[in-house]
Amino acid sequence: MKRTIGFIGLGIMGKPMALNLLKAGHSLIVNDLVPEAVNQLTAAGATAAQSAKEAAEKSDIIITMLPAGQHVKAVVLGENGVLEGAKEGSILIDMSSITPDVSKELAKKAEEKGVYMLDAPVSGGEIGAINGTLAIMAGGKEEIFESVAPVLYDMGETVVLVGDNGCGVTAKLANQIIVNLNIAAMSEALVLAAKAGIDIEKMFQAIRGGFAGSAVLEEKVPKILERNFVPGGPISINLKDMNNVMTTAHEIGVPLPLSSQLLEIFHALKADGLEKEDHCGVVKYYEKLANVEVK
Repeated sequence: MKRTIGFIGLGIMGKPMALNLLKAGHSLIVNDLVPEAVNQLTAAGATAAQSAKEAAEKSDIIITMLPAGQHVKAVVLGENGVLEGAKEGSILIDMSSITPDVSKELAKKAEEKGVYMLDAPVSGGEIGAINGTLAIMAGGKEEIFESVAPVLYDMGETVVLVGDNGCGVTAKLANQIIVNLNIAAMSEALVLAAKAGIDIEKMFQAIRGGFAGSAVLEEKVPKILERNFVPGGPISINLKDMNNVMTTAHEIGVPLPLSSQLLEIFHALKADGLEKEDHCGVVKYYEKLANVEVK
């Protein structure tokens, strides 16, 4: 069943996700602060909206894919926002990575307007967004999830309802701990090997089939060896995610010593002006400590 979808947020992840919805045959109304991104989507067959309100007025499903919680709140609750235009019975799917408390607040405000909401953040990076192979973890009412699951599968390969509102973004926080600590552990190992003088490419081939093998290893080691730090997932966004991890963890009384250390590493990289690089740029923190380059 083809749907009329408003899509707000056409960044590194949002743009390819929106393009995949167009390829699947849905009608798309798009809105973004960057005119070039909107133009690329309209050239592919989407219709431009001048505001989030207009996108919501013309859609049955509204998807937001924005950098952080404050952006989602502004777009959903603000002047000319989604809830000013959304029809009663429409469905808001926030696919941003935000905190559970903000997501639950938005779901409550949406419900007061007769609008259903799912939080449905994603994992898989830019490559997953382009290929339509994202992992999507959703939170919300089961019947609402089931009604939009085919749309989510047009952007992702694994689509799971984790629980009620807020559960999807909580699962994403857990995901970000695993991904980013994996990158940090890989970086430590690569710097150790580089300083020891062994062939990094051969080491990669030796360990990738064992317990050290992972999607992170497969995607990030080649990028590091090529010194390619063009962002699929920029340090700035992952710093925001790890801030959200620590805030949520402290609110519910969960100490996260490794995550807290990684957050400081991200802050150090930001201080070095590297926040726009891919998060595999964590390796540069360790390279600086050891005075060696992995290549």
